[in-house]
Amino acid sequence: MCLAQEARQVGKSSELRHCSRSQLQGMKCFSFLHGEKRDEIRIPKWLWPAISSFSSSGETKRSDSDFTSRNTSETSTGSSTGRANFPMIPPRSSKLREFTFSELKSATKNFSRNALVGEGGFGCVYKGIIKSTEDSSKKLDVAVKQLGQRGFQGHKEWVAEVNILGVVKHPNLVKLFGYCADDDERGIRRLLVYEYMQNGSVDDHLSPRSGITIPWLIRLRIARDTARALAYLHEEMDFQIIFRDFKSSNILLDEQWNAKLSDFGLARLGPAEGSTHVSTMPVGTIGYASPEYIRTCRLTSKNDVWSYGVFLYELITGRRPLDYNRPKNEQNLLEWVRPYLSDPKKFQLVMDPRLERKSIAKSAWKLATIANRCLVQNPKSRPMMSQVRVMVDKIVEASEAAGGHESQLRSFTTVKISGDIEPKNKKRAADRSKLGDIGWLRRLRTFNAIKTC
Repeated sequence: MCLAQEARQVGKSSELRHCSRSQLQGMKCFSFLHGEKRDEIRIPKWLWPAISSFSSSGETKRSDSDFTSRNTSETSTGSSTGRANFPMIPPRSSKLREFTFSELKSATKNFSRNALVGEGGFGCVYKGIIKSTEDSSKKLDVAVKQLGQRGFQGHKEWVAEVNILGVVKHPNLVKLFGYCADDDERGIRRLLVYEYMQNGSVDDHLSPRSGITIPWLIRLRIARDTARALAYLHEEMDFQIIFRDFKSSNILLDEQWNAKLSDFGLARLGPAEGSTHVSTMPVGTIGYASPEYIRTCRLTSKNDVWSYGVFLYELITGRRPLDYNRPKNEQNLLEWVRPYLSDPKKFQLVMDPRLERKSIAKSAWKLATIANRCLVQNPKSRPMMSQVRVMVDKIVEASEAAGGHESQLRSFTTVKISGDIEPKNKKRAADRSKLGDIGWLRRLRTFNAIKTC
């Protein structure tokens, strides 16, 4: 079944009857109703003003009336026919492989519980093994995400992932090998097949539960890799993609600890030519969305830039953007670090205590300076991701040239995450999904509990 047919079939879903006319006009956004992650919830309107904004020290306060007075027309793709639409990528060849259900059943040993590495609101993810199309004697580890049959929303995301990952190609984006779209008397079966990322997500390793501390140079390389990924999506194609859900749990790490961006279910095409933004209700994860997007419902690539700035402070501090398990004055990461930004010596107090603070203080301070530029209140004053990439590259190069990392990196990059992928029984698999311990494929979509229309 081609993707156009898939989109039409989903558009005919009976669940569309429950959507309002405004929701159906172009299906401007995705809506996830069965989320399981505690930090991913719908952002209620009453909470929007309470989401604190952040400005670097010395930033000139400006009125954002020039931003809010821009064109307010809906610039996302779609029509007013009442039929569901999906992000429409300019036509180009796709090398995605179309798998049969029986192939993936064999690859995962009949979707064995022993191969289960993650469970979410709209399905399960399994580790599998397939033959390489380039060399039949070579086998590849893959992640197979199987959608459950709970309805319309999961299918929309499935189409969005295939549409986007089928045409983009970058070393810092998780590779989609192919998909399966089988319909029979047993129902609709939709699966996605990704490259397997052995070392989980950045969020897994920044967590206090992690037994591994990511060295500072690896953190800098992660910052570089993700800046490259966003710069590619924003500026290096003949169309723009706004990721819209950039966060540490969507950044996966391969065997060599290279970072790759995953999960394009919430991604949107950028503004049409002649438009300044995409009008759409806020969606994402609380703590990462930019204040102007929450306030005005106008989406631009500068929302991703803001999220990237938040992520840099995660790398520096080892803390999440919002953590309600901490004392009240430390729950909001950006508010907590603010008083320490005026003095490099004081700044060391907010650095991750698991790191050698003194030896990396200068480098961390420079990275924080970049974060502050990404977190200015006026979105027009934030840098483009290509500019951010250049700045981060310089910090990485300086840190590598300084030396002193070799022995630490050697021991770190040879670390194998024990027990990361082979749960021995159903209880272990369930515990892994619930606790998030290296269950990285949970990150490929546990399907956020976010409703955006």
